[in-house]
Amino acid sequence: MTRRWLRRIVTLLLWLLIGAAVAGWIYSRRVLPQTEGTLSLPGLRAEVRIERDRHGIPTIRAASVSDAMYGLGVVHAQDRLWQMETHRRIGAGRLAEAFGDGALDTDKFIRTLGVRRAAAAQWAKASPAAREALTAYAAGVNAVIAQLKARPPEFMLLGIQPEPWTPEDSLSWAIMMALDLGANWQAEVLRLRLAMLLPKPRIDELMPPYAGDSVPATQDYVAFYRGLKLDARQAGAPGLPGLGDAHLQRLLALAPEAEIDGLGSNSWVLAGSRSTTGAPLLANDPHLKLSAPALWYFARLVAPGLDVAGASMPGLASIVMGQNARIAWGMTNTGPDVQDTYLERLHASDPAQYQTPEGWARFETRQEQIAVRGQAPVTITVRSTRHGPVISDVAVAGVADEALGPKAKPGYVLALRWTGLDTDQDIMAASLMMMAADSVEAFVQAASTWVAPMQNMAVADRDGHIGLVSPGRVPLRKPDNDLQGLAPAPGWDARYDWAGFLPVAELPQVRDPAKGYVANANQKITPPGYPHFISHQWALPFRHQRIEQMIDARPKHSLDDLAVMHGDVKSLAVARLLPRLLQARSSHPLAAAAMKALQGFDGTMAADQAAPLIFWAWNRQLSQRVLADEVGAAIYERMLGQRGYFDALEGVLARDDGWWCDDKATPAVETCAEQVNAAFTAALDELQALQGADVAAWQWGRAHQARSEHRPFSRVKALARWFEIRQPVGGDTYTVNVSRVSLKPDATTGEYYLDEHGPSLRGLYDLADRGRSRIVHSTGQSGIPWSPQYRSLAEVWRGVGYVPLFPPAGGEGWQTLVVTPAK
Repeated sequence: MTRRWLRRIVTLLLWLLIGAAVAGWIYSRRVLPQTEGTLSLPGLRAEVRIERDRHGIPTIRAASVSDAMYGLGVVHAQDRLWQMETHRRIGAGRLAEAFGDGALDTDKFIRTLGVRRAAAAQWAKASPAAREALTAYAAGVNAVIAQLKARPPEFMLLGIQPEPWTPEDSLSWAIMMALDLGANWQAEVLRLRLAMLLPKPRIDELMPPYAGDSVPATQDYVAFYRGLKLDARQAGAPGLPGLGDAHLQRLLALAPEAEIDGLGSNSWVLAGSRSTTGAPLLANDPHLKLSAPALWYFARLVAPGLDVAGASMPGLASIVMGQNARIAWGMTNTGPDVQDTYLERLHASDPAQYQTPEGWARFETRQEQIAVRGQAPVTITVRSTRHGPVISDVAVAGVADEALGPKAKPGYVLALRWTGLDTDQDIMAASLMMMAADSVEAFVQAASTWVAPMQNMAVADRDGHIGLVSPGRVPLRKPDNDLQGLAPAPGWDARYDWAGFLPVAELPQVRDPAKGYVANANQKITPPGYPHFISHQWALPFRHQRIEQMIDARPKHSLDDLAVMHGDVKSLAVARLLPRLLQARSSHPLAAAAMKALQGFDGTMAADQAAPLIFWAWNRQLSQRVLADEVGAAIYERMLGQRGYFDALEGVLARDDGWWCDDKATPAVETCAEQVNAAFTAALDELQALQGADVAAWQWGRAHQARSEHRPFSRVKALARWFEIRQPVGGDTYTVNVSRVSLKPDATTGEYYLDEHGPSLRGLYDLADRGRSRIVHSTGQSGIPWSPQYRSLAEVWRGVGYVPLFPPAGGEGWQTLVVTPAK
């Protein structure tokens, strides 16, 4: 009897396993998109053909631009629905609804900014063409959602149902991209935080001006803030007003990192006189956070008046960068100062009022309710001043007034003015005109209405013209503004208010230069004598210098030569600090072998070599020893993540600055030479534990891996290996083939040196024959982990390879889906 029941139980379990396996197999097939045959969908005006090549890149052929945008919405929803869901939730401040209270602070910050509210206001003012395109795109997305056979795995695992897409969702994501590319407010708050610890000259050394520029002439804001009782001994102390040291620290930690060294882009465009074809060539590789799936989705749109291909972004109804029949264009981030923070003084007896140049005014307030998975909704009060939202409120747990001190005394809050929240902008209208432009001149005119994010746009046309223009809304600051956007300004003083915006005709641009090319790598773009202020915070110039070195090395270049440049991993930054490393002395048993590995090292950051690993480990140890004790571990880590430190460390060593090199935590007075030696020894200890005692076997790529992070399952160890993509890479933060070196421990794994920001895509565009143009991004077209297209481009990307942008239609592996209007 017992054996019989045992056999029955085993048989039942076996059938259950078989059933589960069959169900899993059926699900795994049903969740993949339909890519062949015929599909009938509502909201379409005429038939649309979606022809996918063997890499999963669709050509969308439609009878109108509106139907082409519908088709783009269809393929985005088919291949990237979960990614679009995360984009929607980020822009709406609804992450905690899906992920729990760990995402609540981010939601509070986005709700306080009012991203979704700004998007709704922009949508209400959008042009007819923009409204038609965004409406059609949303209809295509929603038609796919309505006919889903199975939800992508993230929806299943989290128990979430996809919601209908709206035009406001698209505009919210556009605002979020502008925030990612123009968030210099954090540098202002960092200076305010540092003002509680250091005198202004030391802050200028820690956050030095751009190479070759002098320190901006400003008032001594440290003395000013101390006069407001915002110094470390007074701020936030019991019985005193102020934002508080802890509140500022929390505020810095809430928002996404911005202005990261290495988080930029490269572009260069050659005139026909400098190319082997006699026509312009254009190269572009925007550097953004690597994600799985990639941020970009390649597509080709063909309709009357529209014949364009390149990089789209799921959630947005456009080709952001690419090539049409007459022009090609790419983008790099300008990094303009389009944000100012303001200290708003509260009324001594009524904290519902703040001081303005005309007297006291009441805050505008609204309530925001945030759904939180697994717990009750959280309600926050959002306050706004004449400058914008009060961002310091989100740094305080509970009621906002907790940050303000006793109501009997005046206190302060921080408000933000940012062009990205302006409602009189129509990014979709500008994008439609840019995609249809037939010359450099037409493109420049189309881009003239672009507001945010300000971008350096490299462009070339088939007539041989090239250019670099930088459209965007840049605030004009008054001549008597003695803070110049570097640090939070007193909101009650009218001289710190913006005085309008820089006229479009006076924005920086280069057209058909005599040298036959123009290159940008986020370096300073304003020429000597330029009369207007754009930014204090240009990227360090190493990538730009290396690009120009390679262009100037020969009179003419082919598209293959540009591909070699894309793959270049020589870091000019290394030469600035390497002599100090070579002077290091250590009694460590591996010191001699390490020095041998460094012999002949010229800054080529090859993945299979030990020298780059030794350099960056020493660099990390040295920067921590030199800078961290003066500012504290928390601020030091934030500085690494937000601004970088390379120029500050270089300045300390060049001056042999004993004040910085001395470890304030020890009674001895350490010299810079002693810190160089100690950092070398510590680096060898670290690397021996990491990669063993054989220095010859050490490899940069074993520690320096490009990690394409999946939201949210990279943070779940059991799921990370299935969803995220990792690859060993060379390069560093300052190479043309950029791979930013993270000197902070990874929050999940504790690893150092991971590369999470790099060339999110690479594009090479031939204006003589667009059939030779080529592209690649960092993962694959699909967002389904077991799809053949989830990782199909990753190895191509790592090897600096490409796929055709305009391949001949109908070749091997092509699939065609005919989408017809539902009756």
